[in-house]
Amino acid sequence: MAEAFQFELVSPERLLLSAKVTDVIVPGSEGEFGVGAGHSPFLSTMRPGVVKALSEDGSKHEYFVRGGFADVSASGMTVLAEQAIPMADLDAGYIAQQIQDASEDVADAKDEDARQAARLVLSQLQELQAAVKAS
Repeated sequence: MAEAFQFELVSPERLLLSAKVTDVIVPGSEGEFGVGAGHSPFLSTMRPGVVKALSEDGSKHEYFVRGGFADVSASGMTVLAEQAIPMADLDAGYIAQQIQDASEDVADAKDEDARQAARLVLSQLQELQAAVKAS
């Protein structure tokens, strides 16, 4: 059995999850990554996507996050999300609204760097939408 470590998922509104877990998958800004007990400490930014955690008892936790930071330390892992919603609470209308907002951000971008960043977020949200439809 895999060794467990402390994991916390926090949004500006509240603590969403505080549990002993054996594995966490995070949508990092440079790509998806996994963390297990004893992982080397590091800090990463996150892109929109799904954080998945597997509890010590085998239960699965999945949350849509809209950016933030993942901090891995010797004492465990903390995800500080700009926004986090349990996948069970996520519906197609919410994702469609997020995509609409991101499309407006692309159209309203003041320069090419801002436009590229907005396009990236839009693309990631569209990937999320496709993944939710497929599940």
